[in-house]
Amino acid sequence: MFDLIRAALARDPAVRGWGGALEVLLTYPGVHAVATYRVAHALWRLGVPLLPGLISQSSRFFTGVEIHPGAVIGRGFFIDHGMGVVIGETTVIGNNVTLYQGVTLGGAGKETGKRHPTLGDDVVVGCGARVLGNITVGNDVRIGAGSVVVQSVPDDCTVVGVPGRVVRESGRRVIDAPLAHGAIPDPVLRQLGDLEQRLARLENTGDRGGNGDVPATQPPREPRRVARQELDRARDEG
Repeated sequence: MFDLIRAALARDPAVRGWGGALEVLLTYPGVHAVATYRVAHALWRLGVPLLPGLISQSSRFFTGVEIHPGAVIGRGFFIDHGMGVVIGETTVIGNNVTLYQGVTLGGAGKETGKRHPTLGDDVVVGCGARVLGNITVGNDVRIGAGSVVVQSVPDDCTVVGVPGRVVRESGRRVIDAPLAHGAIPDPVLRQLGDLEQRLARLENTGDRGGNGDVPATQPPREPRRVARQELDRARDEG
């Protein structure tokens, strides 16, 4: 329990003053859900029938957080606000991981065996994100709000979009602050910008009359048409 309180104090800026620890202990449903999970998980590992599931569902009723007792969760785990969080049976979560409200760590399809994701250390998953299937999310990964991640993610990355796209800058994560969801880049917008620049270069080249068979006032049509098609396709996919 002390580990859970320390994690909340370190990562939630709303906790302040001398009564912060007591406030976390009494009023934070994410802390209550994880503390209850620890009891259910211990019973699950001992092979006790029925009781772990009853504890899990009781916790879900009171906190809005559903953690299967079979999940494996490391130290320093923090669920901020908590409502709507779902963590599946074969999920594995490393140390110092933060989840926001509405996150699902779920399965994909009706597979058997390991069918839920594995999260490394120091991972942050934004509100409403979905991480699905037997995939691995590396250490120090940031998953943007509303993203749907269905493929494994290497270390030190930021993932955004539906489906999730990885954004890397020199092998290091793009943002440093775990709460800075507004600073997460948009790879679709970046791609559209690159296509706009390419189209502008093609149009400028054509306007200068680089091809002797084409008048300077009529740039070659084929490069412009291809670039326009690529730009329209990227916008449709976005």
